[in-house]
Amino acid sequence: MGRSRRTLPEELLLLALDPATGTTAQPQSLDIGLAGAQLVELALAGRIAPDGDRIAVVMPRPTGDPTLDSALELLRRRGSPVRAVHWIGGPRLGLRQIYLSHLERCGMVHAVAGQMCGVLPTTRYQATDTAISRDIRARLDNAIRTGVPPDPRTAALAALAHAVGLGKHLYPGNEGRSSRSRLRDLIRHDPMGGLVAHAVMDVQNGVAAQPRRNPTAVNGTRQPAAVAAMQPRHGAMARVAAH
Repeated sequence: MGRSRRTLPEELLLLALDPATGTTAQPQSLDIGLAGAQLVELALAGRIAPDGDRIAVVMPRPTGDPTLDSALELLRRRGSPVRAVHWIGGPRLGLRQIYLSHLERCGMVHAVAGQMCGVLPTTRYQATDTAISRDIRARLDNAIRTGVPPDPRTAALAALAHAVGLGKHLYPGNEGRSSRSRLRDLIRHDPMGGLVAHAVMDVQNGVAAQPRRNPTAVNGTRQPAAVAAMQPRHGAMARVAAH
């Protein structure tokens, strides 16, 4: 996978990176969101596909991106489709740091050493080319402002940004309320992004450990997975939408 196209995990992390402080917004949920972004990127690359609320490997050939290929190999070793919520809710500690180091190696950010309270060593990250971050943000802003259905990549990015709680970071205050609402609504424009975003929210709300009853059925009628992925999850959705 060439460097001419940024991956969704990279874009999600750059969206979360505060240019003023060099820290990331929503650090607790970002690891989960990055795991979800890997799934969507692998789906866009044709390596995996949704199977109900599960993820199946359909082409194990490496993408050329080492971080994505590591995730793809782990999925391949499972041998059978895995529920998205279980995959995203697995041990993902450190994924944010892995991607920050990855972006540094790619020359997209640089690390700045510092100290907290004059004692504890800290590392902050500054984007080396702010035009990249502006371009990513502009795609979201354009989709929100125009109401025109975005491309699947932008729709998935919006869904993931909403799922990890970046709405308040991107569109703060009362003046950003309508933009946050429209960011949430973009989730319906990409079935895979919607499935993964709902899984991210489920993990944050502790749903991963609970078995789901017929996840693609509504009122006793089985629905296609793409439709089920876009159905609102009232417990998780209501809490995140309130942001």
